[in-house]
Amino acid sequence: MTANGSPTTRAGRKRTAGLTLAALGVVFGDIGTSPLYTVSTCFSDYTGIKPTADNVLGMLSLLTWALIIVVTLKYVVVVMRADNHGEGGVLALMALVLQETGLSERRRRVYMMLGIAGAALFYGDCLLTPAISVLSAVEGLNVATTAFADLVLPISVGLIVGLFALQHFGTAGVGRWFGPIMLIWFITLFALGLQHVVHHPQILAALSPLHAVDFAIRHKVVAFVALGAVTLAFTGAEALYADMGHFGRTPIRRAWLLLVLPSLLVNYYGQGALLLDDPTSLENPFFRLAPRWALYPLVGLATAATVIASQATISGAFSMAQQAALLGLSPRLRIQHTSASEFGQIYVPAVNWLQMIGVVSLVLAFQTSSNLAAAYGIAVTGTMLVTSVLMLSLARRGWKWDWPVVILVFGFFIAIDATMVSSNMLKFLHGGWVPLLIAAVIFTAMWTWLQGRLAVAAREKERAVPLDALLSGFEYSGWHRAKGTAVYFTSFSENASNCMRRNLIHNEALHETVVLLTVRIADEPFVAPSLRREVADLGNGLHRVLLRYGFMEKPDVSRDVEGLTDSGIPVDPEYTTYFIGRNSIVGGDRPMLARWQQKIFLALSRFAMSPGDFYGLPANRVVELGGRIEI
Repeated sequence: MTANGSPTTRAGRKRTAGLTLAALGVVFGDIGTSPLYTVSTCFSDYTGIKPTADNVLGMLSLLTWALIIVVTLKYVVVVMRADNHGEGGVLALMALVLQETGLSERRRRVYMMLGIAGAALFYGDCLLTPAISVLSAVEGLNVATTAFADLVLPISVGLIVGLFALQHFGTAGVGRWFGPIMLIWFITLFALGLQHVVHHPQILAALSPLHAVDFAIRHKVVAFVALGAVTLAFTGAEALYADMGHFGRTPIRRAWLLLVLPSLLVNYYGQGALLLDDPTSLENPFFRLAPRWALYPLVGLATAATVIASQATISGAFSMAQQAALLGLSPRLRIQHTSASEFGQIYVPAVNWLQMIGVVSLVLAFQTSSNLAAAYGIAVTGTMLVTSVLMLSLARRGWKWDWPVVILVFGFFIAIDATMVSSNMLKFLHGGWVPLLIAAVIFTAMWTWLQGRLAVAAREKERAVPLDALLSGFEYSGWHRAKGTAVYFTSFSENASNCMRRNLIHNEALHETVVLLTVRIADEPFVAPSLRREVADLGNGLHRVLLRYGFMEKPDVSRDVEGLTDSGIPVDPEYTTYFIGRNSIVGGDRPMLARWQQKIFLALSRFAMSPGDFYGLPANRVVELGGRIEI
């Protein structure tokens, strides 16, 4: 059957159901654990709002419509339409915008800065999410007994250190459990809230946006401050877009609309009903929802859910690091693939340990989840604002939407995001400066690396020699033709490789087969195999080859060079030598960067992988020729 129940359709439905379950474990971990701390923060000393009946209804109405407008309308309905060959996320969106034709250099620079800012803010969020999630779950022990009060921090730090220590094994094994555990978690959220909503059905009046409007009118400035707490309800919304390439739009949309959103709302409403019935439950309204006999199992389940939420941000940081390196926004870091079959299963040691140090430092510095909540939100809303601005450009120039529609849709979203950012900026002195400082450091490093790479490329271009001019300067017949194939890497496809020029000058030798190889990373996540190689025969055994990779791919140059035999180029892996430049970057008399940028770029360059390792070249077939470049 087809429409009436064919095996093909059943197989498709089964696959979609499997992807939907998997998405629960990866995409919704962060936003799914928000009920642990959102309601208590809304009525904390930070907002100064008391849990009276009107205030509870007003706050719940704000939470409801924030989830509907920001997550459902903005991300699920609109933003997820912007897929870069199936991939999502702020860097993929930036790359998609940069593909627009007719962009001026100034516009491209602005979009690059926006994309880098979004990535930097995302990294700030990647530090805060594991810290607040794990800490808030372990604090549930205090609801049962005060005997564990002194153990909350050690247990939290132990869980975090253990989680990061296990990253090099990969998540392929435990990953299959993520979806079922989060399914149990969301069902538990729904059940915990439902029992209290049934006893206080009047709480459902908060579904009306009029309560949110009335709350804003009554409290004015205080309501604006409260938006900073409401933001906690949709932290993790960016993951719906960022992880779209792993699961597709349909599974993520179905999971959100059919399970995640109803479970979150019912749990929030249950906590609101509990506060109406017992205002003393404000200290930890989430765990107070459960009967006493279920408290310890709930703490265990909540801890598992927060570990899964943390794993999602860790994996997201690894993926972002890979994208940034391939797009030339950061040094080439060592990336290990932990699974031969699962896409996206990577481990980046440098990012892993730096992130662990950052998360543990935040836990020890802030001590409690309520203190961390005061610092949470700026990075999240900042990334959302960047996404809206980039989407506006894409809708107008890429999708060709009319200006009135663009202004109506994205002007509304930008206004919402800007309001949320402004509200969260009030947290600056309460710890909000932490994610901003992290983002500022990362932005400075990424932007400096990009500018430094451009400076190096400009210097290399100054000394580059056109291939024809190089060959005409020598008596070709006098050169020694060595056996085998030489692959010379060059950044400029119209010029000779600097390594080749040095080899000719000093050794007067040329291999029988010479490949002048240029590797380019496209502004799209994947490149079709048919478009991978571009080959030109220059005669006399010389060939020019262009290899293209997407920013989500791991370049495997040796494999693709061996494949050149299909294009008529004789390549024997045993007799192929790869010549790569190992330049020494130093400050010069004609500086192209400010002194402070020079120092940062030189420091970062020491952490970069060698081109041979990055491109997957066999170590015993690589020859490095050094040079000195002054920037």
